[in-house]
Amino acid sequence: MDKQLLILHLGSNMSNRMDYLNTALIVLESAFGKALKTSSVYETKAWGNTHQADFLNQAAIYETAILPQTILKIIKILETEIGRKLREHWHKREIDIDIIFYGNEIVKEQNIEIPHAQMHNRRFVLVPLNEICPEYIHPLFNKTVAELLRQSTDNLNVEKWNKP
Repeated sequence: MDKQLLILHLGSNMSNRMDYLNTALIVLESAFGKALKTSSVYETKAWGNTHQADFLNQAAIYETAILPQTILKIIKILETEIGRKLREHWHKREIDIDIIFYGNEIVKEQNIEIPHAQMHNRRFVLVPLNEICPEYIHPLFNKTVAELLRQSTDNLNVEKWNKP
């Protein structure tokens, strides 16, 4: 199979959030090679379950020939290695790594949906994506990331994180 662009979103809202993001980028590199691009880090309030600590979010682009189901398995193993504990849906997370895009592929199976089913509704995903791939076209909506961000009705404040 030809290599595809793999676009991931990373988030953390527990203890040293930046350490979790940095560790994730290191272990993702061991699995998928060096990232072609990584976004700045952004801070947002929690989405969904809002009664928890703020998140740091980041996006990264890789190139890989690994198939989506295998990518998902690798990501789940890496999240556990980084320290993620199983909790309720939309609860606090040491690290959360989501597959946003895999080339122009559309995958809808019981445990995986690519493009990510809610990415177009979440500014905390769209803002970092817009920084590194604004012209990337969503294969279902046939709109660029920049267009999706402009049309987003999500009012969540997403700010670059400039702290050490």
